[in-house]
Amino acid sequence: MDGCKRMKAIAILGATGSIGASALDVIRKNPGRFEPVLFSAHTDVASLLQLGEEYPDARLALAGSVENAPKEIHYTGREGLLQAIEESARSGCVLAVNGIAGAAGLEPSLAAIDAGMDLALANKETIVMAGEVALRKAREKSVAVIPVDSEHSAVFQLLRAHGGAGGDSAGGVLSENLDSIVLTASGGPFRALSPRQLARVTPKDALAHPTWKMGAKITIDSASMANKGLEVIEAVKLFAVPPGKVKVVVHPQSVVHSMIRLSDGGIYAQLSKPDMRRPIQDALFFPNKGAASFDSLDMTSLTLDFEAPDEKKFPLLPLAYQVAKARGLYPAAYNAANEEAVSLFLKERIGFLDIARIVEAVLQRDWTGAVAMDAVWEADKKARSCVYEMKSLLHAS
Repeated sequence: MDGCKRMKAIAILGATGSIGASALDVIRKNPGRFEPVLFSAHTDVASLLQLGEEYPDARLALAGSVENAPKEIHYTGREGLLQAIEESARSGCVLAVNGIAGAAGLEPSLAAIDAGMDLALANKETIVMAGEVALRKAREKSVAVIPVDSEHSAVFQLLRAHGGAGGDSAGGVLSENLDSIVLTASGGPFRALSPRQLARVTPKDALAHPTWKMGAKITIDSASMANKGLEVIEAVKLFAVPPGKVKVVVHPQSVVHSMIRLSDGGIYAQLSKPDMRRPIQDALFFPNKGAASFDSLDMTSLTLDFEAPDEKKFPLLPLAYQVAKARGLYPAAYNAANEEAVSLFLKERIGFLDIARIVEAVLQRDWTGAVAMDAVWEADKKARSCVYEMKSLLHAS
């Protein structure tokens, strides 16, 4: 742990996934700047052990399948991961990168904040499900929550550049001058398809994203625009703006990552190649900037297209606006229902269009209530159960 005194000591949660791989690439390109002291994985023992060989001083945590875990794994199970986060913070770790997918990433986020670490957050479910709790804890602990999603990272940087505090508020003078936040969406692989064609989409079709390389769940969410819906909810909470101030435009090239419009009508954008390493580097170096480590954007070869999203073909986006407005436990229910429906689609047990139908049906239930952790987990469990009720009704009709 001597390196904690010389380098920024970091924990990488979900280290064997796409975010973890990108974070490690940034670290390798910046030797002497960062020291990984904790890696976690869900079930990928082989990849986790490889990271242990590359970084022999780092601790290893396996959160998922723990039977017969090799002796090289220092922590196992959910409780083991939470213990690993706490002990890493006590040993000098100052930043946790959370790349864990889905609702499983919420508790590790809260544990990192409780331990006093800054949080580089790629797990949008933390904010969607319990942003009120996480951001309040962050304020109490005086730690930063730095978004890693390319869209929210762009907004975060733009707000800071134009007089805002970033974080969970536009802040400062900007709060009076911010007209709107504009999130860009690639549109996924199906934006030109008809509803009849969408009904025949397979998981293999949906996993072929045109511009980004991501995990299976988030790729399906991009195809259905549920990902953009989750990002709308996240932006409302993270930047403390009403839903009406968050706009979405389809931008197939994925070069403009987000924009802000000020009250004078001026629009400011963040542009770069579609590469998750850039927002991860911003988060690792925060509050400073690192030198350019990856290919720069060639402005002379750009063609930028923008169009309105088709909300009739992709109803999970307008549904997210309703959820963001309703607040309470509706965001947790939206997230859980979508997560479970996507899992069913990937197993070819429902069709692509059934994802939105099921989520909408689940949200017809009453999800009012205060956002406290017990209530969030109960809503998450109840919504997942409702998905299977709705699936049975769909098949019976």
